[in-house]
Amino acid sequence: MRSLRPHTLRARLTLGLLVLLTVSCAAVGLAAVVELNGFLTSRLDEQLTETGNRFAVSLEHKGDLKKDDHDGDERADTRRQATGTFGARLMDGTVTNAAVVRPSGTLNVDLTAADRERLADVPVDGRGHSVGLSALDDYRVIATRGLDGDVLITGMPLEPVEAAVHRLELVAGIVFGAALTAAGVAGALWVRWSLRPLSRVAATATRVSELPLASGEVALPPRAPESDPRGEVGRVAGAFNRMLGHVEDALTKRHASEERLRSFAADASHELRTPVASVRGHAELALLHPGPLPPEITRALQRIAAESTRMGAMVDDLLLLARLDAGRPLERAPVDLTRLVLDALTDARATGSGHRWELDLPEDPVTVTGDGHRLQQVLANLLSNARLHTPAGTKVTVTLETDGTTATLKVHDDGPGIPEDIQPGVFERFTRADRSTKAETGGAGLGLSIVAAVVEAHGGSVTLESEPGSTTFTVRIGKA
Repeated sequence: MRSLRPHTLRARLTLGLLVLLTVSCAAVGLAAVVELNGFLTSRLDEQLTETGNRFAVSLEHKGDLKKDDHDGDERADTRRQATGTFGARLMDGTVTNAAVVRPSGTLNVDLTAADRERLADVPVDGRGHSVGLSALDDYRVIATRGLDGDVLITGMPLEPVEAAVHRLELVAGIVFGAALTAAGVAGALWVRWSLRPLSRVAATATRVSELPLASGEVALPPRAPESDPRGEVGRVAGAFNRMLGHVEDALTKRHASEERLRSFAADASHELRTPVASVRGHAELALLHPGPLPPEITRALQRIAAESTRMGAMVDDLLLLARLDAGRPLERAPVDLTRLVLDALTDARATGSGHRWELDLPEDPVTVTGDGHRLQQVLANLLSNARLHTPAGTKVTVTLETDGTTATLKVHDDGPGIPEDIQPGVFERFTRADRSTKAETGGAGLGLSIVAAVVEAHGGSVTLESEPGSTTFTVRIGKA
């Protein structure tokens, strides 16, 4: 039943209009039918009152009336009696005589027991009452008392009244049906025309909802046409356009801020590469001094060299992210993912001998179009992430498969998993699953953000599914 309900405002308004018109037409038709039935019935009662009980009186103490009984015809008073007039005489609640006026004369009526009971139940009040006689038809009858203490009933058929009422019902049904059809078509067109400005607002809102507003420069569609501001639709269109203006201003300011931040990160990363390399070079040069150095000086120089190396890697990562954010194109060449996976796993086994590394590759090589160096970095970061954030003995499985159009790479481990509160932002920059991890082993939190940026630059996607004992990173890249 829910699917049959109208969903659009236009359909609801049109349906509501038709329902109101239907109820109004039904009320008018019912009132007309009831009024006509009452009017014709009252006229029939007046006619019965005017004719009186002359026909019923003529039936007192008479014998049976036959169709060919001319004497009986002479004994029944049919003057001023319309065809179909019914007369009956009751004595002590029992029908003794009953006849009806026909064009050919007066005829006796063979009443059934039920008909006799209905006639006996008619109140003797001189008012009209409707009675259904199976031997005849529905009649309007009046009962009065005779001179002999009997009850005289005179009636006329209700068939003309019923025929007129049925005729009115037929005509009203046809007229009201045609009127409802015309009103439905005209109402639908009118509602559609009246709601046209609102439809334009809805179309504009739909186009805005389909725009990627998360990042980058956004060009909003033209504003919705405004109509009379004195109407509800005009006010909605005006408010919507003002809201779009505010949204456009906010997006413009955000984009400008992102551009400034991206430019700053790129410039800062580029400018820091030289001094960081210089610091690392001087520290390594000092460590090569032939003379003896105090242990604490040696330790300090070693820390300076290690931290400068780490800082250099961080600067390189930031510079890469800035370039990817700026939309700089990557190399586009055939890349053998199978070979990249084998090399990355070999390196992971060498650096993470405490882990168990497994590989699941298809029989045929998997080739995609992209930047081999950056895809190698994606694999190295995912495997490094599994090595650094899981304890020794953890099983890490790398799976590569393809369906002919998309290459799918999965890195699964049975470690402790990523905390649930970290998962929504795991691909954001400077996000670290274990904030207590030492800086020299935990990284800067840029590895997975680089994975996401590189995969997105290749037109692919990366997802995470993690729970205690099972963590899977899935990378999908189109082969074209």
